[in-house]
Formats: sequence, structure tokens, C-alpha cells
Amino acid sequence: MDMRDRGSASSPEVQSDQQKDLAVRVAGGDAVAETELVQLFTPRIFVMGMVRVRDRETVRDLVQEVLIAVICALRKQQLQDPEKLAAFVAGTARNVINGYLRKMTRRPREEALPWDLEQEVFDSEKNETEQGKVLELALRALDEDDRQLITMILAEGLKPRQIAARLGLSSEVVRTRKLRAVRKLADLVRQMSRN
Repeated sequence: MDMRDRGSASSPEVQSDQQKDLAVRVAGGDAVAETELVQLFTPRIFVMGMVRVRDRETVRDLVQEVLIAVICALRKQQLQDPEKLAAFVAGTARNVINGYLRKMTRRPREEALPWDLEQEVFDSEKNETEQGKVLELALRALDEDDRQLITMILAEGLKPRQIAARLGLSSEVVRTRKLRAVRKLADLVRQMSRN
């Protein structure tokens, strides 16, 4: 007769003794006892989860999480009174399920994405590529001095004072040239974008 049959047909005292024996055996590393524990408590935990969560696949995952937590706790001998194994399992199940439900309430609500999202992403990437090409053509259309200045600002991230030191100019001259070059570049980009 297996553990489930003995437990269901006996008095509460006998069940308490059997649970104590089961808890002690699991704590001792008995793999058969772990299997018996899983068989004994899986249906109870599953029902408890279905009442609270109502999603069969999620509840199956939660049952596994509860059983792993219980077995690990028993192996570490964290159950003070082995006769209260059923209450320990129920408490662990309640904690795991409550933790899951708390996590789900804190999780942001998922919004459905538009069906044409892929097309939007494609169009956006296409626009960026086209804008990059226009900017590249506009840069080529600038004279060498303006192109060099814009490159130092945009690509190298240099400040007017650093550019002035590199080119042997005053900071004021660099600022004036920068303003003029940026305006030329913006005008060229606008013109090329219209075409």
C-alpha cells in the first residue's frame, strides 16, 4: 500500500505520524520520500492554485515552485515540527501564490501593438536611411573648410575653443564659421529633401 492510500484511510493521528515520517525521510535525502511528497501534495496545491489563479499552465508552474521550495526547506531541516508537514506545504503554497499575484498586479498592463507595426518600423528605418543619404550629400556639397568644421563638431564632438586651438584661429572666428556652416548645411538638407 502506498503512502496516499494509507493517509486517506487512516485517522488524523496516523496521518500526522505518516507526515512526520515523510518529512524526516525527505530531510535525510530519501529520493523515494521526495517522490511520495510530490504525489501526496501536488493535487492539493493544484486545487489551491486554481481557486486563486485560474490559469492551468501558470498553476502547474506554481505547483512546481512550491514543491521545490518545500523539498529544499525540508532538506535544510527548516521545518520545526515535522508533524505539521501539511500546514507547512499549505503555507508555502499560499506564499508562492500570493507572491505571483502581487507580481502580476504590479506588472504594467500590456497594450496590443498595432497590426501594421512592422510596416511602421520598416518605414522609419527607410526614412532614417534616406535622411542619412541626404545629410551625406549635403556635407559633400559644402566647401572643404565648412565640411572640416562640421566634421570636427559633429563627428569628433569638439568645442569651438578646441577647434580654434587646432586650426590656429580665435574662438570667435570659429563660432562665426560654425554658425554659417550649420546654416548652409541645413539649407542644403532642406533643398535636397524636397527633391
